[in-house]
Amino acid sequence: MVECTEVSKTFVLRTNRHSLLKERVLSVVRPELREEREEFWALRDVSFTVERGEMFGLIGPNGAGKSTLLRVLAGIYQPTSGQVRISGRMAALLGLGLGFHPELSGRENIYLGMALLGFSTREIRQREDRIIEFAEIGHFIEHPVKNYSSGMQVRLGFAVSLEVTPDVFLIDEVLAAGDEHFRRKCYKRLKQERKRAGRTYVIASHNLQFVEKRCARAAFLANGRIVAVGPGREVVERYREHVAAEDAQSIPSHALP
Repeated sequence: MVECTEVSKTFVLRTNRHSLLKERVLSVVRPELREEREEFWALRDVSFTVERGEMFGLIGPNGAGKSTLLRVLAGIYQPTSGQVRISGRMAALLGLGLGFHPELSGRENIYLGMALLGFSTREIRQREDRIIEFAEIGHFIEHPVKNYSSGMQVRLGFAVSLEVTPDVFLIDEVLAAGDEHFRRKCYKRLKQERKRAGRTYVIASHNLQFVEKRCARAAFLANGRIVAVGPGREVVERYREHVAAEDAQSIPSHALP
């Protein structure tokens, strides 16, 4: 279960930053050279609940706050205000490769990544073949990850994440880097795991068809705020209406037929 209660997150944006000592000294007597700070609210009063075994979608335009919200849920960012509560073991796939070391091979990264997650060498060996089979990267498993394409990194990262057996799985838009075959394979596996183990998924995605068909509920974010929360189909329709209205406003009146 995931509970997000009135969560807000602010970042401080700095301009006129000085790297040289001379510039810093001069800024003391010259106000125009002083560093300027501005607060940016990436999230404001975001509240929703995801029940156990539910697949929950996060949709919205770029910059809406989806990735920031997932990072707050994952504990990477601490909320400025509000509270997050997650029941059970959590795993997050929020970027390409799960932090793989670029100089190590895919196989070596499997051992390193899973060891950092608390798995013993014996447990990793039991899962190693399943991970490699699911990733479908062939002989590249023995090559350094720095030589992998973004799609190959996603394949391996996702395959490792599945073996963590989390209760709650947070997924950013990384699956968009994979090809259609692999995306279908991932979605099928997610569905199987959700039914078999009752796993909870929170997925940020621009794939509205996926959210519409696969997510029982979803949240639509814009400018860091929740615009709508409810059944996936209804929330997607609300987002499409929002996009259509913005497109209409951006078209000059003389360009209309």
